[in-house]
Amino acid sequence: MRTHERAAQIWAVLALAAKNRQVLTYGLVSRLIGVPQPRLGQLLEPIRSYCLVNHLPPLTILVVSEQTGMPEAGFIGASDIPSTQQQVFAFDWIDRGAPQLDQLAEAVADTHLIASLSRD
Repeated sequence: MRTHERAAQIWAVLALAAKNRQVLTYGLVSRLIGVPQPRLGQLLEPIRSYCLVNHLPPLTILVVSEQTGMPEAGFIGASDIPSTQQQVFAFDWIDRGAPQLDQLAEAVADTHLIASLSRD
């Protein structure tokens, strides 16, 4: 399964977690979708990018470390974690619907383009 297909699986898991006001550990998400935990970061990237490009609350903030209870540095997308998690919980992810695979891919490309332009 390709990265964007796995990201779409994770989107569904996180949308349901948000509806139920739950945070999930990296280990749990890894087991739910059947991928090794070290690979999870690259699978969360399309979701993080999609939320960023579309001005949505950062859905990936619901995935946290077992040790710290906090998201990994690259996926935080906010300075006030508890407040931002509340925003994610309040957003109606189920009604919004999941992005299409090509939308996830485009979002990653857009964020990489923005990052490269800001370095120039």
